[in-house]
Amino acid sequence: MVIGRRKKPAVETSKQQATIVEVNIEPIELYKILKIENLVEGGGEAKIRIAGGEVMLNGLVETRKRKKVYHDDEVEYMGELLKIQFVGNTPE
Repeated sequence: MVIGRRKKPAVETSKQQATIVEVNIEPIELYKILKIENLVEGGGEAKIRIAGGEVMLNGLVETRKRKKVYHDDEVEYMGELLKIQFVGNTPE
């Protein structure tokens, strides 16, 4: 089952370039975005980083690990800006 994938090229936002992350599940939990993009080693690390205030959602620090993320939301972690795009369900 494919949940998400990285799509290039990056798009220009007001602050910096964002990497498009395509997901076929909406909403998706915040910690899963970090796992999909391989920004963390696993879900446990993702949850620790989020709880520690290291992740921003739409420009605000987010500490809820299971916060729901929707189409066009922006996630920022360690200088990486990710823009979430919902692409619908794809057959396996």
